[in-house]
Amino acid sequence: MVRIKHRYLLVNILYPDPKTSNVQMKAKPGEDAPYAMQFRQPSSDKMDGKVLFRLIKDNVAELFGDYGSGKIAGSLQVKYFSQATSTAIIRVSRDHYRLVWSALTFTTRLPKPLLQPCVVQVVRVSGTIKKAEEEAIRRARIGILRAQRASKGLTGGVLTTRKPTNGAEAGAQAEADDDIDASMIDGIEDGNEPGDVDEDDGE
Repeated sequence: MVRIKHRYLLVNILYPDPKTSNVQMKAKPGEDAPYAMQFRQPSSDKMDGKVLFRLIKDNVAELFGDYGSGKIAGSLQVKYFSQATSTAIIRVSRDHYRLVWSALTFTTRLPKPLLQPCVVQVVRVSGTIKKAEEEAIRRARIGILRAQRASKGLTGGVLTTRKPTNGAEAGAQAEADDDIDASMIDGIEDGNEPGDVDEDDGE
């Protein structure tokens, strides 16, 4: 029996217009939020996995009609959504993940009743959910490090560099400076690649 292969899309929802955001970022009095965190705001309490699922289905139907809706209907699932980080992991069949990816790319606004301007950023496509989770954790750590560096390095509006104080910080800084956007796709074109087989998701 042949196993159905899936793709896991790691997604960030960015809110580029803080004035209309349902959740305002709190910064210290007289201090702006670091640039690295300005668009990475928590999602509204009304935003959850079901709303994201409906958003994807509606956008795929709008872009690709009944053909697209039928192709993703059996495999589309929101496996994880965090309101605090506005991060999601979406599962879809390997043959049709590009339909979902393009629908997310064309998203400019959350559905009713939110109607909030947003940008949906697909940051990783993986063959296993474990790899998507690891990438989400790695990016969260790098985001925290960048925000800390930006807030500590702001002196008179000029961003200055600061030497790491311990080994862990030095390692995280090297990782952040290295290759954050090196490869969005884990070996999906080669059938012999481990990332092409759902080994660790238990499904």
